[in-house]
Amino acid sequence: MATFLYKLGRLSFRRRHFVALIWVALLTLAGVGAASAPAAGNSSFSIPGTEAQKAFDLLEQRFPGTSADGATARVVFKAPSGEKMTDPGNKATVQETVKELSDGSEVVRVTDPYRAKAVSKDGTIAYAQVSYKVSGMELDDAAKDALEDSAQDAREAGLTVEIGGDALQAVPHTGSSEIIGIAVAAVVLVITFGSLVAAGLPLLTALIGVGIGVSTITGLASALDLGSTTSTLAMMIGLAVGIDYALFIVSRYRAELAEGREREEAAGRAAGTAGSAVVFAGLTVVIALVGLSVVNIPMLTKMGIAAAGTVAIAVLIALTMVPALLGYAGRKVKPMGEKGKLLGRAKKQDQPAKPNLGTRWASFVVRRPVAVLLLGVIGLGAAAVPATYLELGLPDDGSQPTSTTQRRAYDLLSEGFGPGFNGPLMVVVDAKDSDDPKAVFAETGDAIKGLKDVVTVTPAQPNKAGDTATITVIPGSKPSSVTTENLVHGIRDAGAGIKADTDANVLVTGSTAMNIDVSEKLNDALVPYLVLVVGLAFLLLIVVFRSILVPLKAALGFLLSVMAALGAVVAVFQWGWLSGLMGVEQTGPVMSMMPIFMVGVVFGLAMDYEVFLVTRMREAYVHGEKPAQAVVTGFRHGARVVTAAAVIMMAVFAGFIGSSESMVKMIGFGLAIAVFFDAFVVRMAIVPAVLALLGRKAWWLPRWLDRALPNVDVEGEGLRTASGDDGDRELVRA
Repeated sequence: MATFLYKLGRLSFRRRHFVALIWVALLTLAGVGAASAPAAGNSSFSIPGTEAQKAFDLLEQRFPGTSADGATARVVFKAPSGEKMTDPGNKATVQETVKELSDGSEVVRVTDPYRAKAVSKDGTIAYAQVSYKVSGMELDDAAKDALEDSAQDAREAGLTVEIGGDALQAVPHTGSSEIIGIAVAAVVLVITFGSLVAAGLPLLTALIGVGIGVSTITGLASALDLGSTTSTLAMMIGLAVGIDYALFIVSRYRAELAEGREREEAAGRAAGTAGSAVVFAGLTVVIALVGLSVVNIPMLTKMGIAAAGTVAIAVLIALTMVPALLGYAGRKVKPMGEKGKLLGRAKKQDQPAKPNLGTRWASFVVRRPVAVLLLGVIGLGAAAVPATYLELGLPDDGSQPTSTTQRRAYDLLSEGFGPGFNGPLMVVVDAKDSDDPKAVFAETGDAIKGLKDVVTVTPAQPNKAGDTATITVIPGSKPSSVTTENLVHGIRDAGAGIKADTDANVLVTGSTAMNIDVSEKLNDALVPYLVLVVGLAFLLLIVVFRSILVPLKAALGFLLSVMAALGAVVAVFQWGWLSGLMGVEQTGPVMSMMPIFMVGVVFGLAMDYEVFLVTRMREAYVHGEKPAQAVVTGFRHGARVVTAAAVIMMAVFAGFIGSSESMVKMIGFGLAIAVFFDAFVVRMAIVPAVLALLGRKAWWLPRWLDRALPNVDVEGEGLRTASGDDGDRELVRA
């Protein structure tokens, strides 16, 4: 592989006009496609195989036109102090608001609080429920404006009015987070390279890659039913890896120049060596992202595949466009160790070379491997302790900031009707195969009334055919509580008994039940996903490093960093530690998608650092250095650039901590802290300590396996042999 990529790098350097033209043409084509493609609404959300989804599908069949997955809004009214919602003036205001809300073209129905008995016992709070034909993401702006205008009119009449539900749910937009990440990346790159031109290359290529990837996703969004979150994840991951991959190749190019090679030859060797590491690092990320499909949640599968496509584009750009731009840059990109006017002149030739920080740190670790290893493992273990108390759930209006109308409506409903009112359960009774459907409906309602934590059970509402009915259940606890989850399982257990007696199916659905089912589905998929992703990557790393213990150590180190990162997430978002600093207004369960999402994304990114750092160590070992010295050599060449890459990636992710959305904030914090633990504790401390302790055993591989594995030549042995480099040095075969 190194030889092929070497030739590709030289070709891209020589034919830079042609290569640049191809990528600019692809960017233009993707941009035109995105601009001309039909606008896509919210991706349809379905959870195949769950009971809540089966109930939704049944409702679509048996209650046609009811829009079971349509948006809802709860307009909550509170009377001024000392007044009641039943007072004539307040009642007239509410009824006028209900009339205004009913005029919308997308409105299915609006309930009158006084007819629906939606007034609290003390008479101070009432609500009107608005049902729409389409989901919250697809709701027309005019409908949202009409909803807010009606609420404002009621406020001007003297009432406190807030709006809950998903009707005002906004399509997620990226704010200044990417700008913050790019700004920090630019500063880090300038410090790393000491040159604006060299620093600009990774930024430019990353932006082109992300532009092509996100534009392609936008162009295909309508045809493939891709939601806006798909492009957000692709942008986040693509930007981070795009900068990192280009950074590694430019850094290796400067190192080759420092050895006295011509620029075209240096570009070829950078592509052949660092480019080989980029290919395999990219493959691990792609495996991790595509592997999300095992969860069998269509939205998550699409997000993973789209982000994987953007990573693949980043790899291709790093291998072709980066060498081409290096050809354009010429002498403006200086050899390693030589700085331009921006950060000072090069050192004089007669000055002795001072060991860099990476060399000094690696030398210390090699001398004290046991102490460093114990300190790293104990530190990560302590950080991981809170993860043992992990509680999972999905966010609802109760997790919104208190400044939002959704959160204030949630609090008003809890005050007037109890906490469980914000998470009603919908029970669907399919009595088509029963002899007496009406009796089944009554029996089901009675069975539910006998369960714990049930406040209200509404009478069954049958369809026109009379074979299916819906029953609304109001729990006594808030939607995200364990008690409500137990109630859902209790209703389902009671439904199993009813089915045995009457052949009727009792299904529980609604947003609360759907959240519970999603959490359980994600939990069940976590172990198979870990086995698949870590197993495939383990095999891939065996091919790269031609070792058993190095990939095993990489996988175990990754598990340590992920557990420590999950512990940090629990401490901040569930326990409230440093919540003020992070802007966390409401603590609660950790988003159920977080563990599997972190495993997928962080594993791919962690293997980037493993591949880039350890391939330089193996390269030195293969060409004759002792194991301990090879560790120091790997750090001398790779520590600075891996540090820069990690800081850039942390900056990209940390920019999302400033989001007002708790889910986005949690993802940004979790990924940023995970990269910190993995890059600076695992890869920079634990990895060299383990390699120093293992010595030559680290590179052991059974002879039969050595013969069976393909020789991908990541360390560029073929390039050295072909050019006669190190001809007097005996090559070591592990």
